[in-house]
Amino acid sequence: MTTALQFGPVLVHLDRFLWGLTQTLQYAVLSIIFGTMIGVLGAVGRVYGPRWLSWIVGAYVELIRNTPLLIQLYIVYFSLPLIGMKFTPGTSAVIALSIHLGAYATEIIRAGVESIPVGQIEAAKSLGLGRYRIIRHVVLVPAVRAVYPSLSAQFILQLMGTSIVGAIAAEELTAIANNLVMQTFRSFEVYIVVAVIYFVVVQSASLLLAGLGRLLFRWKQ
Repeated sequence: MTTALQFGPVLVHLDRFLWGLTQTLQYAVLSIIFGTMIGVLGAVGRVYGPRWLSWIVGAYVELIRNTPLLIQLYIVYFSLPLIGMKFTPGTSAVIALSIHLGAYATEIIRAGVESIPVGQIEAAKSLGLGRYRIIRHVVLVPAVRAVYPSLSAQFILQLMGTSIVGAIAAEELTAIANNLVMQTFRSFEVYIVVAVIYFVVVQSASLLLAGLGRLLFRWKQ
């Protein structure tokens, strides 16, 4: 019995790997966009909102951060239909991933918001700036700049976290790999290929986010 690695039977399915990769990137990008929006709103609401809103945001953050993402996926896909909210596997994946990232982004951005000196805000008020402009230009922009490294690291974790959405039948790179293992019986070769793809994508995403940070925050501290 030969034990030599044979990548031929696996690489003939390269088109399926690439299709799975496009799905993975789609879930990651959409959930990062929506999750960041949730994070910004949650951070502002928790710091500057009324006490009841701050409590609700805090409860959301603690609930999401202290439960597994897989359970959150199951709730969105299997439990919400019981109350009339039924989504496709792909939509369920984006919703769950966005809610999950939103909780972490809320805390990261909140730390940046709370780091803004009070004197800076008072100076903006003395110049006659409205509340919305102060929050947007005086608070959020410097806050995001301060926490961007942590936020971009969370985005990378989000990209890798998409690998579990196959548990609700959402097709992405890891789900495609699992299907190919059952078809080719070449588990070692399949997962090596997938690991290489993830490594290249994650490294590329890290470089892209670093470059984006330098582009968006060019001014000196």
